[in-house]
Amino acid sequence: MLQDVFTLRRVSKQFGEDNPYLALDKVDLRVANGEILCLLGASGCGKSTLLNLLAGFEKPTAGELLYRNQPITRPGKERVMFFQDAGAALLPWLTVQQNVEFGLRLQGLLHKDRASRAEECLALVGLANHRHKVPSEISGGMRQRLQIARALAVDPDVFLMDEPFGALDAITRRRMHQALLDVWQRTKRTIIFVTHDIMEALTLADRIAVMSVGPGSKIAHMVDVDMPRPRDPADPQVGRWFRDLEDMLHAAAPLDPVV
Repeated sequence: MLQDVFTLRRVSKQFGEDNPYLALDKVDLRVANGEILCLLGASGCGKSTLLNLLAGFEKPTAGELLYRNQPITRPGKERVMFFQDAGAALLPWLTVQQNVEFGLRLQGLLHKDRASRAEECLALVGLANHRHKVPSEISGGMRQRLQIARALAVDPDVFLMDEPFGALDAITRRRMHQALLDVWQRTKRTIIFVTHDIMEALTLADRIAVMSVGPGSKIAHMVDVDMPRPRDPADPQVGRWFRDLEDMLHAAAPLDPVV
């Protein structure tokens, strides 16, 4: 049996000293090898803070935070982070293929090996015919696919995705969901995906962690999404899941009373 990828035991994160803010309070979580886990919640619920802890960009104030049974003390190439603005993560003066090859060059691979690996990854995300363009010449959805190809090239263990499709239009976002699931089906990478969109979480996730709003955010509910993929938004079963998750979110993030 494969070990869990991440293990969190009573993990807390506090920011500031003079006016401290408790962002996360005693979070317990286990992430299985090869699963897609969505962190779902409203703004201010600590989703991105939790993702930054897993990436090693932040350190917990208290508790135990492990990657494959080893403490996380810093970022690592085995844990790749994806952001909403794919363009900011790409090198604008390099072509699509050169962007994919960049990490391989840093690893010291020979040119022919870099080119072969880059072509393989670009084909996997449907960008092989755009390899000679620069990022400004391709669409936002293509730039997100390029970010996935560049990550795949260096063979990471985990994708950490912070609302990566949030800036895309609805149709492009649906296409990116399918592109990501296609890559996941072929590679079985572990994916942790932050979103505030219930339908996005239902489309992608094996499990959904519904987070409460801070201060002191926690995982309020853990939901196993026991439905085959692809998941049609018009499916009545999907509609029932949507309503249940919406109720959980309302409970986890109650509105301030009107005065």
